[in-house]
Amino acid sequence: MKTTVVKEPDVFLQKAALLAKEFAKDAPERDLAGGTAKEQRDALRKSGLLTILIPAEYGGEGQPWSLVLRIVRELAKTDASLAHLYGYHFLHLVTPHFAGTEKQKEFFYTESAKNNWFWGNSFNPIEPTLIGKKEGDRFILNGYNTFSTGSRDSDRLLILWENPEDGKAYAGMIPTARKGVTVNNDWDGIGQRQTDSGSVSFDNVVVEKEEVLDKSESEGTAFFTLDAILSQIILANVFVGSAEGALEEARNYTLSKSRPWYLTDYKQAIDDPFIQRRYGDFWIDVQAAVQLVEKAGEKVDEAWAKDRSLTAEERGETVLFTGAANAFGTKVALNVTSNIFEVMGARSATRKNNFDRFWRNVRLHSLHNPIEYKRKNIGKWLLTGEYPIPSAYS
Repeated sequence: MKTTVVKEPDVFLQKAALLAKEFAKDAPERDLAGGTAKEQRDALRKSGLLTILIPAEYGGEGQPWSLVLRIVRELAKTDASLAHLYGYHFLHLVTPHFAGTEKQKEFFYTESAKNNWFWGNSFNPIEPTLIGKKEGDRFILNGYNTFSTGSRDSDRLLILWENPEDGKAYAGMIPTARKGVTVNNDWDGIGQRQTDSGSVSFDNVVVEKEEVLDKSESEGTAFFTLDAILSQIILANVFVGSAEGALEEARNYTLSKSRPWYLTDYKQAIDDPFIQRRYGDFWIDVQAAVQLVEKAGEKVDEAWAKDRSLTAEERGETVLFTGAANAFGTKVALNVTSNIFEVMGARSATRKNNFDRFWRNVRLHSLHNPIEYKRKNIGKWLLTGEYPIPSAYS
């Protein structure tokens, strides 16, 4: 077992950059096709990037969340679906750490590192459509969950169900190949086309006692409520990375293909001061968003390092930054990805170019966690000093 971290963060960032460059070669075509990015998922498996957050004592690289988030952003520059899958892989993988027991943390970290598991989920806290009935020490599940991100081609699923006998929600970690689990190929979102976020059906699926998330040691701590913080900072980096990628694509197009407006005397589109100003605005906004997500990532590192000693106040400070990063990143990404066409010109707006994929990806997922509520939460704190109440989305 590893006891020390032997690699510098730059090693992993370089791997991510090479993968992103490779993914970019057919990203527009894969977006149009949808389905499962099997080849690209396997490339992530082979890269060694799936275990970087796992502590060294359990066989991982012991890297911080901020590195994971930088990799998410790097991947999102070319493929927001794969960036989403990669970030959420870690969200699911660490759930036994912040919400389970020490024994579960050790087991799932160790097994994930040893087997290089790629995690997905079937976890929808809004719709209680999956029912689990107690049978001795285990549960028997029947029903389905929607929005099961990364479920296809995954090795392990983080799942959520409701027990009708006590009305409580339970979570668990099971093999995706478990008998009775059917991962349906029914994802049809306008964006995030290769996140496999469709439904999963359960037919008498057994969840053993040790696979049920045991909250006895963690519930009641501020650390237990980190799931929303992690989710929103992962997505903030998906959005900001998408804005960075869209801006770079637009710049390359304007430099090589855009034409000056016919009523001007400019020989090149890049000489038009109005186009120059728009690009300046885009770049300024994107840089501000990058700085905010990186600051929020540092706050997440600090909170994560405190583990169960994290206080409610420290948790509150962290969620202010992650919420702000998500809200501002969403705003900037929607603006950049929808307005780049105005500086590229009419010929850029074709299905073949598929530049609208950047906007579709941001627009679709930003609807799942509306920024208006983040703005309200932060504004309320500023006026009253009350931190956002921990929930599935704050």
